[in-house]
Amino acid sequence: MSAPLYNRDILSLAVATADFPPLEAPRHRVSARAPLCGSAIIFDLDTDDAGHVTAVGMHVEACALGQASAALLARHAVGRGLADIRAARDAIANWFGNGGAVPDWPGFDLLAPARDYPARHGAILLPFDAAVAAFTGQAAAA
Repeated sequence: MSAPLYNRDILSLAVATADFPPLEAPRHRVSARAPLCGSAIIFDLDTDDAGHVTAVGMHVEACALGQASAALLARHAVGRGLADIRAARDAIANWFGNGGAVPDWPGFDLLAPARDYPARHGAILLPFDAAVAAFTGQAAAA
């Protein structure tokens, strides 16, 4: 635990969720909750006919780490498809659970201090779980 859990970069990302307000009439909307910590998200997703993200909106009620994860997802989701989001979600879970490499998602290295805090993992995975659920029309499994 060499780095502080909540630092300036994480807190800056946390407030960036305000840059992605809920969409007026999203193509996909899902509500999800992380059972361990109680974090919650309403996640809106618009996609084109090819299944690529065109817009993201959300309402996040989570710790700063969950908010930071949501902001990173939203910032870099446009143009990506379900396979990209699912691969990132799986890489994050592997990074937490098995000591895998830092997920190949821009900015995710900023969340490295959270690896030592398993109680926060659900909040960080929640936006990615919600995005997969929105794409697939399933209830989010957080």
